[in-house]
Amino acid sequence: MLVLIIFLLYFAYVSYRFGVGHGLWITLLTWSFFVFCTPVADAGFLLDFPLRVITGIRMIKSEALVWTFVILLNVVTLATHPELYEKTLILSIFYHILTNPVPYWSIIILSFIGTFLSIYFGDELLDVVYHHERTKYLLHKDKYQVVAFLAIFLLTLAVYNYLLNELGIHLF
Repeated sequence: MLVLIIFLLYFAYVSYRFGVGHGLWITLLTWSFFVFCTPVADAGFLLDFPLRVITGIRMIKSEALVWTFVILLNVVTLATHPELYEKTLILSIFYHILTNPVPYWSIIILSFIGTFLSIYFGDELLDVVYHHERTKYLLHKDKYQVVAFLAIFLLTLAVYNYLLNELGIHLF
């Protein structure tokens, strides 16, 4: 609920600032940045987990639909309204990532891997809770999950550091 409230507050803010039509589009583009460029299941908090609990649909399937939607959203936006990426700092960074495949698509690839690993283990955890199917989860939970997430997180930080330095953005 907290993530949904933040999403709606952001939508209200950008709608006030840029108008409702652009506000919705900018909100979706910003959300797509977090889907594409963070190695955790951002959509999982808004969509995947609630759908899994309510309908039983595996989170990996709903996350695949989210990624398909986000890819289409950004292809359409890049083709028809690329100026929307200039509206906020985060979208201008996102535009730089999208339009410079080497090396910045590595952020998207690492995020894809991290997202689907976290969704896979989340599905397995829910299988343990609801179905008592323990073999896969217990076999992999400690060693693979920690090592994979740590490696993806560190690689993502390294690429982001390079990107921000190239753009002249200093956070500290």
